[in-house]
Amino acid sequence: MFILRLWSASARPSKPRLDISTRKMTENGVLHPERVLTLDTMNPNVKRVEYAVRGPIVQRAVQIEKELKEGVKKPFTEVLRANIGDCHAMGQRPITFLRQVLALCAYPELLEDNKFPEDAKSRARRFLAACGGGSIGAYSMSQGIELVRQDVARYIERRDGIPSNPDNIYLSSGASDAITTMLKLLISGEGASRTGVMISKPQYPLYSAALADLGGVQINYYLDEAKNWSLDASELRRSLAEAKKHCTPRAICVINPGNPTGQVQSRQCIEDVIRFAAEENLFLMADEVYQDNIYAEGCEFNSFKKVLFEMGPKYSNKVELASFHSTSKCYMGECGFRGGYMELINLDPDVKVQLTKLVSVRLCPPVTGQALLDLVVNPPQPDEPSYPTFKKERAAVLAALADKAKMAEEIFNKVPGISCNTVQGAMYAFPRIELPQKAIEAAKEKGQAPDMFYCMSLLEEKGICLVPGSGFGQREGTFHFRMTILPPTETLKVVLQKIEEFHLKFTEQYS
Repeated sequence: MFILRLWSASARPSKPRLDISTRKMTENGVLHPERVLTLDTMNPNVKRVEYAVRGPIVQRAVQIEKELKEGVKKPFTEVLRANIGDCHAMGQRPITFLRQVLALCAYPELLEDNKFPEDAKSRARRFLAACGGGSIGAYSMSQGIELVRQDVARYIERRDGIPSNPDNIYLSSGASDAITTMLKLLISGEGASRTGVMISKPQYPLYSAALADLGGVQINYYLDEAKNWSLDASELRRSLAEAKKHCTPRAICVINPGNPTGQVQSRQCIEDVIRFAAEENLFLMADEVYQDNIYAEGCEFNSFKKVLFEMGPKYSNKVELASFHSTSKCYMGECGFRGGYMELINLDPDVKVQLTKLVSVRLCPPVTGQALLDLVVNPPQPDEPSYPTFKKERAAVLAALADKAKMAEEIFNKVPGISCNTVQGAMYAFPRIELPQKAIEAAKEKGQAPDMFYCMSLLEEKGICLVPGSGFGQREGTFHFRMTILPPTETLKVVLQKIEEFHLKFTEQYS
């Protein structure tokens, strides 16, 4: 009563008296109001979000790194991370020309420095002239700087041989931002009318996480592991027929080259997807952020837009397409700058108005990311002084990745109980692992997926951080892990050797 009287005396007369039921006792005996935001009152969709790439394995890796710094003895001296496609964190060096121009844009006084080549200076001046007040610190248009969108359109025209309209290009904070934005536009309804979106299994967890957050329905279609993770039209139809029983399918997402599976879809597969989208009236989302990462002989990148238009007006006038690209992958690997774009084909003009309104809420994509993107789509030309170095550095990065892709595949396939498809593109191997029944039972006792149990054991024993296949989705009864091929060659050899040692010991232990 004494506490309540004090509270009442200090409160304004117009305010209602505090009900003691809205307060709870903490451990130190101090009364606090109940929190408004709790696990019970928060958005339930957020609790359903999972993102394996930075999930429990990575969190444990961070803890182990802290323990090593504190002097805790482990069977290893460092954690080797091969869990995420973070190029520069894995040791890839920045492309000189890109960083030179970005430095000039960030600190224009350097334009007077004769250490910088003239083509880098001219690019910086051109970009700064397109910025408000001549500064990258100014907001841009919400859709992105017009100069950059024009350069992106010219890049697409050179790549595909098909006209591109800058007004149909939206710059973004990496491809992830644009993908999530399109899903926001697509998802609606409740119950059986709720929007369903077809995503591949295995898939990049951005898609499942965004669908969970936005309240959409995840429709799984499985890639064919026996055919190097290719798409199968009959599987698409099976998946769609099942989904129509409980939701309203409205979109299909394809990642090409693939993440986590590292495949490059054939032109025939792409045509099959386009026909399927047209027949079923589905919005098509093409995630093409690894388009420069092609390694295997006989493989080539075909953009969905190029194939769509080459299939003729029957498809190019009908299929609604959003394609995505990013500065985070390929030879650039500039993940932290958050640059990207999407191009939209056949979007309803009224919806486009709503899209522009939606992106206006976030004001604009990072201007530094826009500057970087402009350099990616408009790189040094043969008659410019920076071209020889740029060409050499770009080729070296892609050649090293190709060598490491082949090395990972060959080494994995020599280990009993591990099999790995050809790493045709992207930045990852996704090998299949055979696990003894005792290991599966041990995982069950710990409440873990078997490949999570495997990867966690690998981390604790060898200091190797991978992501279990269960975090990406996989066929029932199969187990995998994803490993990036980005670490330097010598480091990657160590990682592969340790995985081999661990797998043989693990298999023996649980046999």
